[in-house]
Amino acid sequence: MSTEPRLLAIDQGTTSSRAIVFDAGGRALASAQREFTQHYPRPGWVEHDPEEIWETTLAVTREALARGGPVVAIGITNQRETTLLWDRKTGRPVHNAIVWQDRRTAASCQHLRDAGHEPLITERTGLLLDPYFSATKLAWMLEHVEGARARAEAGELAFGTVDAFLLWRLTGGRVHATDATNAARTLLLDIATGRWDPDLLALFGIPEAVLPEVRDCASEFGTCDPALLGHPIPVRGMAGDQQAATVGQACFEPGSMKSTYGTGCFALINTGEQAMRSTNRLLSTIAYRLDGRTTYALEGSIFVAGAAVQWLRDGLGIIRSATETEALAGGLDSNRGVYLVPAFTGLGAPWWDPDARGALFGLSRDTGPAELARAALESVCFQTRDLVDAMVRDGATPPPTLRVDGGMVVNDWLAQCLADVLDTPVERPVVNETTALGAAGLAGLQSGVYDSLDTLGARWQREARFEPRLPAGDRERMLAGWAQAVAQTRGFKP
Repeated sequence: MSTEPRLLAIDQGTTSSRAIVFDAGGRALASAQREFTQHYPRPGWVEHDPEEIWETTLAVTREALARGGPVVAIGITNQRETTLLWDRKTGRPVHNAIVWQDRRTAASCQHLRDAGHEPLITERTGLLLDPYFSATKLAWMLEHVEGARARAEAGELAFGTVDAFLLWRLTGGRVHATDATNAARTLLLDIATGRWDPDLLALFGIPEAVLPEVRDCASEFGTCDPALLGHPIPVRGMAGDQQAATVGQACFEPGSMKSTYGTGCFALINTGEQAMRSTNRLLSTIAYRLDGRTTYALEGSIFVAGAAVQWLRDGLGIIRSATETEALAGGLDSNRGVYLVPAFTGLGAPWWDPDARGALFGLSRDTGPAELARAALESVCFQTRDLVDAMVRDGATPPPTLRVDGGMVVNDWLAQCLADVLDTPVERPVVNETTALGAAGLAGLQSGVYDSLDTLGARWQREARFEPRLPAGDRERMLAGWAQAVAQTRGFKP
């Protein structure tokens, strides 16, 4: 058996929990995955059962370790912004987790916006005032869960995004900490200082006593309780899913860009040691923080990417699996004028319209599953183009290539469509699970498996490259149709 050190990544996502054991070269040796339940208590509300998150995470971790261990350390990556509040003594959540997609606090955000608070929030956090982020979700829990505010102020409750909750459980309640990337998504962190901001805590009514400690992405986060995994394993890496993918894609140079296609789509471009302030409603955020030094990114977030394909499967029942969309879309010579604007939970960047809802345009009597499948895939490409255009307007250099990852990009038709719509080469890595790879890499940096980001980046290998081949006139016609569809969608307010 090889003596090469191994690393375990816990990748807790929006629809499933996964664990992957990697060798030092970035090769996956063992993996396990389990889906969990999505709860929709009211229109626009999305919740998860924290206990189910924990149970599935623990199960896949044990399974991956049984097949791929032993490991020298664990890295955690997670769905960002999803908000949990739990009892410090028992570890029991006081409410379901409120998921990043949830829009219940849209009115609260509008009230704060009308009162003129958004400029301060954006200046300190790099974010926009939107229900997407954690602060208003936490404030909602404190107001609507009986006794929660008094208990929070008394120091009896702990807040965290999913990473902090998993760390708490893994360490038997000994560690309440998060990393800089997850903290940067709460609307409560000053991204220039890397500290919780007292003015923002006061604005949102958040007691400081509930907050976790903020640490570097590669750090000694704590050691797992031996009763859980059979022996103590240190947790040494942590980053939100999109930042972890940025590490996994080796986007370490300013101007390098990656886009991840899962439930949503998230594009990040590295802006170096300076936070680039957006005038096009993109987000300035922390890409990673290592040895106390922060690297920033400009980010565009699309709420619905793979979720549009899930809708075709689960909502409409016109496909049995996501893999069918490649043949359906590829069987058409054009989109036949059919556009899907998948604003099921509002529109993300660069629009940030929480009240928008999804719409289909260009339907005719012969529209069928193929047209709908192609429209769903194309919507992901069009939204990505909107993000890249906004980044360039903000002053970013157009990326020479786009590195892509996530479950959707195993679809060659989608990858080629991205290259055509962006008019930019698209590169797909050998290891597509770059989110987990990045989390493992951060744990490896802290463990000494890698001595630098250069060494870590040397693991990256290209599996395929897609060159643009769509004529410019066809691309412009498609983009014009998309722009009209978005405008019509935003104009309709039921």
